[in-house]
Amino acid sequence: MAVMNPMEQFLVEKVVPLPPISTPGFGSLDLSITNSVLFMILAAGLIVGFLLFAARREVLPGRLQATAEFLYTFVDGTLTGGIIGDRGRPFLPFVFSLFLFIAMINFLGMIPLGFTATSQLAVTVTLAVMTFVIVLIIGLARNGLGFFKLFWPTGMNVFMAAFLCIMELISFLIRPATLALRLFGNMLGGHIVMFVFASFIIALGVFGMHGGLASLGFIGAGLSFALVIGLFVLELVVAGLQAFVFAALTCIYLNEVVNLDHGH
Repeated sequence: MAVMNPMEQFLVEKVVPLPPISTPGFGSLDLSITNSVLFMILAAGLIVGFLLFAARREVLPGRLQATAEFLYTFVDGTLTGGIIGDRGRPFLPFVFSLFLFIAMINFLGMIPLGFTATSQLAVTVTLAVMTFVIVLIIGLARNGLGFFKLFWPTGMNVFMAAFLCIMELISFLIRPATLALRLFGNMLGGHIVMFVFASFIIALGVFGMHGGLASLGFIGAGLSFALVIGLFVLELVVAGLQAFVFAALTCIYLNEVVNLDHGH
């Protein structure tokens, strides 16, 4: 029996090979569409299609419109409004898109033959750096040099304040890494655990076919199957929760720079 490698499900493979493009200063760029890119495009397409069909403004909303309105109200009330406050409304489109995009990618990775793009560190790092840069630009644009008050604690002597300032600056600069690794690690780990228990179903089932005491393997296979079902449900929860956590942390970081003059 072939050895099953749980990491094979994360391999990035070309789906639509394209000829490389030569660029000055960057060399040759391979713009082939991989399975990771394909599922990100699919996620974006499904979100756009869902919102287009849901935005009908009917007096009695159907299921799609009700779902879209619930998601919009949830993000507006719980994330941008709940964390940033009244000043969070301009950032609602970004946070709403970020939440839906990550959630859709995570859910697509749960379907048969699906691929979880957020299990790729390059994807999560890109999302995290994009978020960090937006927060940085907004902070400097709104506060100017006053942005650096974010790192300087008040009410302390100079030496202690300087030490804490360095700590706050380091904490601020590693935010992209923590954002990226949290999403990447949770999606990668959950899929590996599911794969391992799913492999137990096959291995113990084949072992049980030998008869005799080996038939007990069918019991183990059944237990593994039940665990896989439970893990699948748990992973669905984690898929949505990780999208929420990423969006919530984005709002927390935005709140610090948007409401800096209010002492938040």
